Amino acid sequence: MKQQLFETEVCSEHHHHLNLHVPQIDTDDLYQLADLFKVFGDPTRLRILYTLSDGELCVCDIADSLSMTQSAISHQLRILKEKHLVKARRDGKTIYYSLADAHVATIISQGLNHVLE
Repeated sequence: MKQQLFETEVCSEHHHHLNLHVPQIDTDDLYQLADLFKVFGDPTRLRILYTLSDGELCVCDIADSLSMTQSAISHQLRILKEKHLVKARRDGKTIYYSLADAHVATIISQGLNHVLE
């Protein structure tokens, strides 16, 4: 079977387009952003973040709500904390986890809106 090639319009002129501004991003910042999205690429971590979007919870409550072991949840929380996506608050012997800030909730919400469109 022959493959058809489609011509596309391309700018064949070598000139500067007026008012064209391509935003630049520092390479280190770009790699940090890629690392952040890798963290969001894990379904278990997303489930934890989504669960925490209702408010702070301790490890045992997160584990119960997701039907997972506390050890597995603790491991994922450590990663989320390293990436500044969750924060911890100690109350006696219990540590409560919550989303680090409103940006995290926005990322989850916007991502869900995008996939549900």
